[in-house]
Amino acid sequence: MLRVTGLTKSYRTTSENVAVLRGVDLVVANGESVALSGESGSGKSTLLHLIAGLDAADSGEIRLADTLVSGLGDAGRAELRRDRLGLVFQQFNLIPSLTVADNLVFQSRIAGRHDATWHDELVERLGLQSLLKRYPEQLSGGQQQRVAIGRALAPKPLLLLADEPTGNLDEDTADEVLALARDLVARTGCGFLMVTHSVRLAATLDRQVTLHAGVIA
Repeated sequence: MLRVTGLTKSYRTTSENVAVLRGVDLVVANGESVALSGESGSGKSTLLHLIAGLDAADSGEIRLADTLVSGLGDAGRAELRRDRLGLVFQQFNLIPSLTVADNLVFQSRIAGRHDATWHDELVERLGLQSLLKRYPEQLSGGQQQRVAIGRALAPKPLLLLADEPTGNLDEDTADEVLALARDLVARTGCGFLMVTHSVRLAATLDRQVTLHAGVIA
């Protein structure tokens, strides 16, 4: 599913070149859920952004199924995010001018992969039936994150990437939202890579890896 090999990334400051990733190797299989942990500043979000094609690596390879992500240009990476990746972030990133119903179908319709039956199942499983006509500002944090998860999974992506998806939620809501995400990922068979600082939440996924000093420990 996902194979990352020898990935490096550095950033230039005014006085020095700061190496963030120093040769990362990582594999996520079909249907596997993996928690990525590490200290603040260890490069977890950088790695997720590179996998998602939001930034380009200095060297190394990222392969998603049969696609060499690290070899794509800007347009190719945008197409990859649209068609084959689901992205969930701590800040929800819902479109404020759209209702819950329209947010849910936004990515799947753009990708030309809207499946009405799967959409109805997502609405039911995520408990969004009574919220479809509301706008994001009218939702709680847990409700907004459930919408974000539904939007990300609506096109049936090959890989779901989540960057601290429960960071703005209380513990009980975080447990509920992550349980829903795990169940829906299992239902689709896609891979799931989640950045988290929570040892407790990481332990609920299939496998835990740690990023330390720019490499997977």
